[in-house]
Amino acid sequence: MSSIVGFFKRNYAAFISPPTPRNADDSSATSPPLKFGILGAAAIAPAALIIPAKSHPEVELYAVAARDISRAERFAKKHGIKKWYGGQDSYQKLLDDPAIDVVYNPLPNGLHYEWTMKALAAGKHVLLEKPSGDTAEETRRMFSLADQKGLVLLEAFHYRFHPAILRVKAIIDSGELGPIKEVNATLAVPKGVLDSVNDIRMNYDLGGGAMMDCGCYPLSCVRYLASSNPSAVTSATAVRYPKDPRIDIGTTADLTFPSSTPGGQPVRSTVKCTMSNSPRFGFIPKPEINVRAVCESGSIELFNFVMPVIYHYITVKPDGGIPRTEKAYAFKGDGGKGEEWWTTYRHQLEAFVDKVKGRAPQTWMSAEDSIANMEWIEKIYEESGLGSRPQSTYVFPTL
Repeated sequence: MSSIVGFFKRNYAAFISPPTPRNADDSSATSPPLKFGILGAAAIAPAALIIPAKSHPEVELYAVAARDISRAERFAKKHGIKKWYGGQDSYQKLLDDPAIDVVYNPLPNGLHYEWTMKALAAGKHVLLEKPSGDTAEETRRMFSLADQKGLVLLEAFHYRFHPAILRVKAIIDSGELGPIKEVNATLAVPKGVLDSVNDIRMNYDLGGGAMMDCGCYPLSCVRYLASSNPSAVTSATAVRYPKDPRIDIGTTADLTFPSSTPGGQPVRSTVKCTMSNSPRFGFIPKPEINVRAVCESGSIELFNFVMPVIYHYITVKPDGGIPRTEKAYAFKGDGGKGEEWWTTYRHQLEAFVDKVKGRAPQTWMSAEDSIANMEWIEKIYEESGLGSRPQSTYVFPTL
């Protein structure tokens, strides 16, 4: 019964009514809030930034820009955002606003490079939705500019900031189960959720495709748990979108990683993604969101690594030992930040603000990590026969 009560309390606080920050009314308790501007009235923005910001005393949702000024106004008023910009030059107007400190970029993949480069050039820190760009070269250029300008750029792989995945990594790294031999991850979205002909995820020119959208998560996850980059893509198969065969609606890739022991066998890995997972019994939606590592002396699995605040479990099975199930809704010990109701996005926002404010974040996603993930997305697409997504035509002026 207590777990059921906890489920409802946790999710109510996470998604419906986040508690007000304890020190929100005490101006001496925190530094001035960072003013955030949002590029585009994107559907992901409420979960990824707007709701998490309600419980962060150092974040102010200040402005939003959309091509349609009516949409921008509706979005701003609905979410309590002070300013809105509309029209064809709305994004640039937002970047030109001197009050804005941080730009959140949830635009379609094909627009990530152009508007992140312009935001950085305008002196804004950037929280950038994944995948970071259409190509690794775009990602490399964005992080290079951020470094030159002394600005914070973070690719929003929010799952990496939650205690659940960090607990799995800690168990693997502890050696309790021995060296890792195999690691597999899947993110399968139920059929009918994302496969609309009007969905930007199905637009090739905007960087569409399953490997770009949901596939970047399992790839990032196996790389993280293996503590290295792959050494090869041994096979990759794409299920092509009937209306545009350049786009995958699902991809399965087999990878190898360097051996975790000197002279040992390569670590095997399979990543799977689909935006059209068939329902159970023909009508029950069937999401699959799990990662599993097989080690020399046992295995470990995390169910729901992408959004663990809703519900998750970590199953540890030592060979010859007693299996156990763990939950990690909050960090243990005095040093850990956060509450059980904090979403992955709320943990990510905490780390991002800490970084911008010059404080050490609890965990971080490096530029090298983001660049490598795009490199291997491109390699998987190459092996599947689809090839990389089209590089942005935007040319950044020489500084």
